[in-house]
Amino acid sequence: MKLNLLLLIVGVCAVSFSCSSLEPGQVRVDGGVIQGVVTDDLTIYKGIPFAAPPVGDLRWKAPQPLKAWEGVKQTIDFAPASMQGGQPASGRSEDCLYLNVWTPAKSAKEKLPVMVWIYGGGFSFGSTSDPVHNGEHLARKGVVLVSIAYRVGQLGFLAHPELSAESAEGISGNYGLLDQIAALKWVRNNIAAFGGDPNRVTIFGESAGAISVSMLCASPLAKGLFHGAISQSGGSFGPTRSTTYPGENMKTLKQAEDDGVAYLKGFGLTSIADLRKVEAEKLIPQGWTMPGGWPIVDGVVIPDDQHLLYQAGRYNDVPVLFGYNSDEGLSFPAGRTPSEYIENVKKRFGPYADSLLLAYPVGEKEVGRTARNLMRDAAFGWHTWSWARLQSQTGTSKVYYYYFDQHPQYPDNSSQSDHGTPHGVDVPYVFKHISDDQPFMSSKTDVQISDIMANYWTNFAKTGDPNGSGLTSWPTFTENNSNVMYLGPGASVGPVPDETSLKVLDGYFEWRRSPEGIMWAK
Repeated sequence: MKLNLLLLIVGVCAVSFSCSSLEPGQVRVDGGVIQGVVTDDLTIYKGIPFAAPPVGDLRWKAPQPLKAWEGVKQTIDFAPASMQGGQPASGRSEDCLYLNVWTPAKSAKEKLPVMVWIYGGGFSFGSTSDPVHNGEHLARKGVVLVSIAYRVGQLGFLAHPELSAESAEGISGNYGLLDQIAALKWVRNNIAAFGGDPNRVTIFGESAGAISVSMLCASPLAKGLFHGAISQSGGSFGPTRSTTYPGENMKTLKQAEDDGVAYLKGFGLTSIADLRKVEAEKLIPQGWTMPGGWPIVDGVVIPDDQHLLYQAGRYNDVPVLFGYNSDEGLSFPAGRTPSEYIENVKKRFGPYADSLLLAYPVGEKEVGRTARNLMRDAAFGWHTWSWARLQSQTGTSKVYYYYFDQHPQYPDNSSQSDHGTPHGVDVPYVFKHISDDQPFMSSKTDVQISDIMANYWTNFAKTGDPNGSGLTSWPTFTENNSNVMYLGPGASVGPVPDETSLKVLDGYFEWRRSPEGIMWAK
């Protein structure tokens, strides 16, 4: 009896020692124990796997569960980015499903709000190792910052009838979005060990990352995985069409499958099994419009046209904060000359071209700001405005709308005199990575507006409301009060930018959903 009792005590002590034997910076997560880097005020983990490597037979499959590892996995370096053009700082590989964590928590009991960053890059490139996405400054504001990776290009979004047949749901093509959902499930299951609160998760992203945020807000597969959403130059409220344009990027499953069939033939192959044997380097996308390079309306991950889903109240109703930059058209020009601009507008917008050319007029000798704003609004502005209106009509959660307009003041006689803020410039401001040696960050107000934005963003993550001490009061956007926060320089409330022109563009998108517009776009 005494021997049995002694063995029991030894066993209990052994278990207790095992449970308490983790060294500083070590955390137990799905798969095993990881080791991060401990600094004075943060603990940082880089390259944490959240799904099995999507290689071999797992290429073009939904992310699969991790296999456990033995010992302590060192998570001190960024993992390779997904296969893409260019060379990300951390390299690139098909084995790419990893995430990173910056936490200021000193114990797992703190339950800090969590912010999950989704990078942009046109669904063709992007990485978590980009220095401007370093989460240390935001984490120091009292949040656990997570950045997640996902597959891009053909490896992330290729649809094909054979791939659809492999799926229990009969779909294919949205593997990159499924990666994001898998990463959010990992956050739900593991973030408490880092001092984060799994019940206070805010997703945020820019460009394709912001469009991903929009899609996750509409996806039933992401329900309950996040509790707030921030979209920077995003939204996906345009209808499907066979020939895509910025703001009308979506295809149906059938259209995407047909593209996939053509893609397979381009390799001289006859089966997906053969394509799975092709070296990943040969599948790197060379452009943003190649087959398999964008999410699709598959009926499951993305059930339908998002505009229709929101009209019907079929979405994840959480507080949202979103907006866009003042001169996005600088990065997405509709033409280099006035004649080219007019020709391209007529090609894309068809019967609505003349009305839009009046609403967004081009100069006699140059494609100026008013003309560029058509591309800004077609790709970002209209989607943000539509999202704000639809959610304020059919949802219960708060809506916060912004317009970012921080840029150098160019001389009146300069060719840049009408330039505003181009695409992507907002990211270093949000992450507080401001550098005086970057020409678009030369104003004395840059640090000020960066502080303001970082405070608004982290306040929103903490409470679902961006407001806080020392900040200009940011009112909600409602159907009756179209309040927009103008950011840069400083912060002030104003009306929806170019709303009269947006209403003309809104007429175009409404027509595109009519039987006539649907047939025209096929």
